[in-house]
Amino acid sequence: MKMLVLLGRILFSLIFLTSSIGHFSTQNIQYSASMGLPLASFLVPASGALAALGALSIILGYKARIGALLIIIFLLPVTFIMHRFWLDAEPAVQQIQLAMFMKNISMLGAALLICYFGSGPLSLDGKYIDDSPLT
Repeated sequence: MKMLVLLGRILFSLIFLTSSIGHFSTQNIQYSASMGLPLASFLVPASGALAALGALSIILGYKARIGALLIIIFLLPVTFIMHRFWLDAEPAVQQIQLAMFMKNISMLGAALLICYFGSGPLSLDGKYIDDSPLT
């Protein structure tokens, strides 16, 4: 059962870790600027670093609550700036943006859970007390 928590942390964090690389590309910076993001040349790479640090923290189980907070800080503006489905007139684009918006909302929920419960077993923090009868 302990491996399930580790696997969950890894699977949750992979999207942030792998996508953070793209935050340093000119294409992503220009796209974000076209969506109305001010200071995109600074904020997009900074958000990539934020997402990568949060993801690594959660995967390793080192200060995972802080890592989850970094993911929350990353997701809130990204969700409401980059996935404004309510502004798209084209139905196909609106559907895609709605799906992306809801994906981010669900990831916010998972990050909030990690923020509250911490990393769980098999973490570098080693502060987990296992009182579960299912282990």
